[in-house]
Amino acid sequence: MEQLKLDLFQAYYDARRNKRNTINQLRFEIDYEHHLLALYKELIQGNYAIRKSITFIVDHPVKREIFAADFRDRIIHHLIYNYINPVIDLQLIPHCYSCRKGKGTHYAVQQMAEFMRACSENYTRDCYVLKLDIRGYFMSINKQLLWEKLIVMLQSFVPLPAAGMDKETLLLLIDLVLWNDPTQSCTIKGKKSDWTGLPATKSLFNNPKDCGLPIGNLTSQLFSNVYMHDFDCFVTSELGVEQYGRYVDDFVLIHPDKEFLLQAKGKIRIYLKEHCHLDLHPNKVYLQHYQKGFAFLGAYIKPHRIYIGNRTKKKFVETVRDNNLFLNRKVPDKNDLIAIRSSVNSYLGIMKHYKTYNIRKKMLLDKKNPPMILKYGYLKTVPHQSMVYTIKN
Repeated sequence: MEQLKLDLFQAYYDARRNKRNTINQLRFEIDYEHHLLALYKELIQGNYAIRKSITFIVDHPVKREIFAADFRDRIIHHLIYNYINPVIDLQLIPHCYSCRKGKGTHYAVQQMAEFMRACSENYTRDCYVLKLDIRGYFMSINKQLLWEKLIVMLQSFVPLPAAGMDKETLLLLIDLVLWNDPTQSCTIKGKKSDWTGLPATKSLFNNPKDCGLPIGNLTSQLFSNVYMHDFDCFVTSELGVEQYGRYVDDFVLIHPDKEFLLQAKGKIRIYLKEHCHLDLHPNKVYLQHYQKGFAFLGAYIKPHRIYIGNRTKKKFVETVRDNNLFLNRKVPDKNDLIAIRSSVNSYLGIMKHYKTYNIRKKMLLDKKNPPMILKYGYLKTVPHQSMVYTIKN
């Protein structure tokens, strides 16, 4: 049981890594040892209960509904993740990219570019790209089917000697998190009118109780990999597609035969319907010759080069301009400058991975019309044409 305490502390440190200074996290951190001990007692006594989530709408990059779990519940999500992810990760195919250490969006984009180069034999022969998307993926996940898939993948789960929770207790905890319906007890942040324009297929409020996972939970990201694992194996093993990759519900197949991909699309549609209870998005089917390139995860992949996606480029331009307008209206304090630095550097961090030097130069290094942000900071150029915005002392 002492090991469980250590595991909870590790889960707490993991949960707070990207949630520093949020109200929930700060409230918990004031007396975190007391709160963790209370959480520990709830777990060993079997009376842990999930608290209210906060739900709200985000508009970028697309409009979607988010359920933010209470911070103490996020700790439990990380505890579950730390216990079962090593078992699940070993079984996933190499080119499932979401929520996996050493992978992620930039890795996925680079791999797709490499697949295109390999399939076309270094751009010397024809090949084709089929890109597909699942309609309302998180909202369409069938919880009973997900539970059955989880049991199969966890059947080899054997706690390490240092593990603080036995398999039976862990499965009960997973079951509690999986079947929790956040819509039954949640706080709405913002206005109900924020939901106007959100398709019914993208809201848990319109879902049957046995379907849908809340976007925003770490466990939802992990479970989404589990749910599509057998599909990944179907594409790579049964269809025999070597150049295949998936990030959550976006997946790409690259093959030298266009007719093969057309037939594969039909087989994929049937498999998803029969085995996963999912539908392909009818308006998000892309099949083109590789020379035309294709959009994937905020980037545009073409032979020999990768560009930033138009949506990300537009948001970067808007961010710089909005910050300039703000600085023209008032003299910023330290917190203002820290916020500006974070917003600018978040885009610079993304854009350094792609062919964007000219875009960054145009927006930030215009000598005739220098941006206002350079009045309070400066750009530091580091290797590989990347830039970092730094506040002046």
